[in-house]
Amino acid sequence: MRATASLASGPCSYMDVFDHSCSTVESAGARRGAQMGVLRIDHPDVLEFITAKRRPGRWNNFNVSVAVSDEFIRTLQAGGDWSLVHRAKPGAALIAQGAHLRADGLWVYRTLPAQELWDTVMQSAYDFAEPGVVFMDTMNRDNNLRYCEKIAATNPCSEQPLPPYGCCNLGPVILPRFVRHPFGFGGAPQFDFERFAQAVGVQVRALDNVLELTHWPLPQQRTEAMAKRRIGIGFTGLGNALTMLGLRYDAAEGRELAARIARCLRDAAYAASVDLAEEKGAFPLFDANGYLEPGTFASRLDEPLKQRIRVHGIRNSHLLSIAPTGTVSLAFADNASNGIEPPFSWTYRRKKREGDGSRTEYDVEDHAWRMYRALGGDTSQLPPAFISALEMPAADHLAMMEGVQPFIDTAISKTVNVPADYAYADFKGLYLEAWRAGLKGLATYRPNTILGAVLEATPATADAPAQPVRGARDPMRAMIESRPHGNLPAVVEKIEYWTQQGRQALYLVVSFLPLEDGRERAIEFFMPVGQSGESQQWITSSMRLLSLAARGGFLERALADMRKVAWDRGPVRLGTYAKADGGAVPLWHDSEVAAIGYAIQNIIARRKGEPVAALTTPVASPSAAPTLMAGAKCAECGAHAMIRKDGCDFCTQCGFVGSCG
Repeated sequence: MRATASLASGPCSYMDVFDHSCSTVESAGARRGAQMGVLRIDHPDVLEFITAKRRPGRWNNFNVSVAVSDEFIRTLQAGGDWSLVHRAKPGAALIAQGAHLRADGLWVYRTLPAQELWDTVMQSAYDFAEPGVVFMDTMNRDNNLRYCEKIAATNPCSEQPLPPYGCCNLGPVILPRFVRHPFGFGGAPQFDFERFAQAVGVQVRALDNVLELTHWPLPQQRTEAMAKRRIGIGFTGLGNALTMLGLRYDAAEGRELAARIARCLRDAAYAASVDLAEEKGAFPLFDANGYLEPGTFASRLDEPLKQRIRVHGIRNSHLLSIAPTGTVSLAFADNASNGIEPPFSWTYRRKKREGDGSRTEYDVEDHAWRMYRALGGDTSQLPPAFISALEMPAADHLAMMEGVQPFIDTAISKTVNVPADYAYADFKGLYLEAWRAGLKGLATYRPNTILGAVLEATPATADAPAQPVRGARDPMRAMIESRPHGNLPAVVEKIEYWTQQGRQALYLVVSFLPLEDGRERAIEFFMPVGQSGESQQWITSSMRLLSLAARGGFLERALADMRKVAWDRGPVRLGTYAKADGGAVPLWHDSEVAAIGYAIQNIIARRKGEPVAALTTPVASPSAAPTLMAGAKCAECGAHAMIRKDGCDFCTQCGFVGSCG
């Protein structure tokens, strides 16, 4: 960017492109890719990031979380102001508004009350279930490898904090299979810790082997995996296992048993990894002093196990991760409760997107509920241990995470379900409580008419009144998977502009998609072949990217970003600027890219019948190249012609008067 004097458009616009690209790739026939977006809470674009999903259809293939630091929480609690900062120098407009260089070398783009920023995060999470929050300082303090890496993001479900090129190699153990005499039929119910520990040891070896057998897409991914050998053993079916043991998920006894299971998981996994280190060697970046440094997760292991690590090393840097395990639970665990979650409901309807884009609903029965019925239990009179996610306060969800997290070296993916009528004042306190409890992140879900729900405990009836749809997509911005077949109405436009090299001319074609409401939507852009000039390739590439943006529903933002591109070859003249007195002066742009973006905006505006700036022949001979303007850039017409006149900033091109004094 420095070489061309360009201004980056920021992370949110890049996420728009990645989101639309991801939507074109499917796995397993109908499953979309999953992406994770994490942005620091002190980033200048964090407010746009927080509220991005308020626009229907934006970032459908992304989970998003804000990385909240301890410093921000302390500032929030003290009622202080918070600075949005970046190492890159902001544009002149922001500097004029007060952006300044801080003593630590970072630029302060804006300062606002920490409470105002936090309320924006909380309101979006309350209304749209996103963004989630990750506590990066907690993650990095606890990291066994803090001596050689710094974590800045996680995998899409946040259970695995990862460095650049890191991957998640996860595999859960199904807890209900280790419950003896479920529900007390045939004897007192018990959890078989010995057999569970043996299964965990086998899982360590299996996942370590996966690292060797994986065909890595990028060499950097293989290098990262081999250097640290991260794996993530977890469990699924905790909610069902507790129910089968006669323990309530929301009671102290249930949390204590869950913590015992998590501790057994930890000790068995770390012991098995040490055994593998004796057999195959420790991971290459292992350093005993750094790994066991006070404060790391490994430093809290029992002393005999730590001593074994000092002597033999350990095969895997990290071993534990509690993932959502939705597919595993449904397909391999007889629909056991997911991961660490309590059951959503004992019977419900599940919505599934099919390969053709349609949705099918299925009746689903919970594993523990069905087992209780099969063993002779009366499902109309369920024992007290049968408690579902929405029957318990949010505090009990947090309490379970707090009990288990100390024994998990990475993180836990868990959604705290709250009812639709949950008070906002209570809701926003959940995240601060999660930070105080030492959790590494938190996600919440409150059913509402904007989001709907993947699972519905109460099936809809045929005669139920239709509910109004809120947040319906604007057809001008809805995502279009591919170009419609057949011919489309189009406009061919000759664009003329002037650079330091003289007059430039090219033809562009813009195709429009007719909509049912009579409007037309620009959907395709291209530059006809056969036009000469060094700009041919980059313009053709830009037109393809604009076509991608148009089908993704974010064309306006893409064109606005084009208008921001600057270069070092001087200004470009295209169009005219209308002064207040009715006169017209040439309009200047910072680059050819910006000028073409402006031209396309005018083509679209004319097609819509909206008022536009006239694209008449600019003042000055068409064959003459523009002369260099001595002065700063004018904020009104774009010419580099701002001089100091009579104590004021004055544009000699358009007459604009800026600041005085």
